[in-house]
Amino acid sequence: MRIIQGGMGVGISSWRLARAVSRLGHLGVVSGTALDQVLARRLQQGDPGGHVRRALDHFPVPALAEHVWRAHYIAGGTTGAEAYHALEMPSATPSDEWLARVIVANFVEVFLAREEHDQPVGINYLEKIQAPHLPSMFGAMLAGVDYVLMGAGIPLRVPGVLDRLARLEPVTYPLAVTGAGPDGVSLEFDPRAFVGHDGPPLTRPRFLAIVASDVLAQTLVRRASGHVDGFILEGPTAGGHNAPPRGPLRVDARGEPVYGPRDEIDLDKIRALGRPFWLAGGVGSAEGLRRALALGAEGIQVGTAFAMCSDSGLRGDLRHALLAKVLDGSTDVRTSPVASPTGFPFKVAALDGTLSADDVVDSRPRICDLGYLREAYRTPDGSVAYRCPAEPVNLYLAKGGREESTDGRVCICNALMASAGFAQVRARRHVEPPIVTMGDDLAGIRRFLRPGARDYTAADVVRALTDPGLPPVALAAGP
Repeated sequence: MRIIQGGMGVGISSWRLARAVSRLGHLGVVSGTALDQVLARRLQQGDPGGHVRRALDHFPVPALAEHVWRAHYIAGGTTGAEAYHALEMPSATPSDEWLARVIVANFVEVFLAREEHDQPVGINYLEKIQAPHLPSMFGAMLAGVDYVLMGAGIPLRVPGVLDRLARLEPVTYPLAVTGAGPDGVSLEFDPRAFVGHDGPPLTRPRFLAIVASDVLAQTLVRRASGHVDGFILEGPTAGGHNAPPRGPLRVDARGEPVYGPRDEIDLDKIRALGRPFWLAGGVGSAEGLRRALALGAEGIQVGTAFAMCSDSGLRGDLRHALLAKVLDGSTDVRTSPVASPTGFPFKVAALDGTLSADDVVDSRPRICDLGYLREAYRTPDGSVAYRCPAEPVNLYLAKGGREESTDGRVCICNALMASAGFAQVRARRHVEPPIVTMGDDLAGIRRFLRPGARDYTAADVVRALTDPGLPPVALAAGP
């Protein structure tokens, strides 16, 4: 497959975008980030179009699907002035209610992306957001997902988890816990608790690791718990979270991290691994695709171009405001070394009314109530607790956090939900502001606009990227 559509979250790589790309013969990918919240808020909006209901009618355990529906569906939808229901945050000790919602949410997103075609569909997860991994992958597999993609960490255990889930066997996953010591903490999940011992037969999806170094790719080939089917090599020009530069952090005059030769991926070492690979970050053009193929890649992963098309889940007003900036040449994308609670560099597109503006950041109360990027830590009494450097500073310090870790942090979880059209409404009608992340090549999406047009589709992206001289490539569905 020549083109992989990036799995951008929260909700930007929606089922609509993934389905549009897969139907065109390339790999459409849904984002697996915060899908339990996305599902619950879609249902509270009244399930516009009835798409969630249609997917739930195909869930293999009808009683479980019906339970999730009744817990969150609001007939006719909210008025927009009401708060969305507060949900349980991810943790090492989740309730059955939370597990069920995560399973069903991942099933729904993949099921809808796979409708009306027989081409492969993938789902993208962030290794950093570990608590939902096991039920999320299981839900996606129940819907027949063909590829699992994962980056933002070292997903050594994922291939083996996929092997065991396909056999409906209990699985575990190590949870990163600060101060845990040699004992460690493991997440546990038994799929048979939700589908029974005679659950539906499952196919093990292919696993593609998203990496920013040849060293990490080599480590995964040598030490992963199962087979790694390929790699997506992502450079620091890609949107979202970037790998930090190797060595001490240096910033330029704009306050952005400085990358150097040590951060370049050695393609000779990648090719020596004998696994297919795709290039990502700044390659979203026909020339980028031709260059990738010449270097031995199978193709490219493209994010920004698809995030800005009319099929994406990005809120319409934000997308059109950014398109206007593209057309008048005023786009500005910066890599912030501090905005994300993860501590990883994070790309932010400048746009009025979003968390790229200091006045918006200053006016937002520090709240952490979604919790996907929280850090798990061991307390003095030996239990596991959670903290986030974007939460109120006094709370973070009371949990043993360092004050310098709070400087410049913003609540990416709530902001990304807002960017996808699910902004939380709080007391005094405060509406959570959005944040928009794009790659450095945002200005380059002009190439996808036809003469006189002010918008474009996923089909326009594929048309512009695909060289008609290239031979067709057969896509594989499953192993």
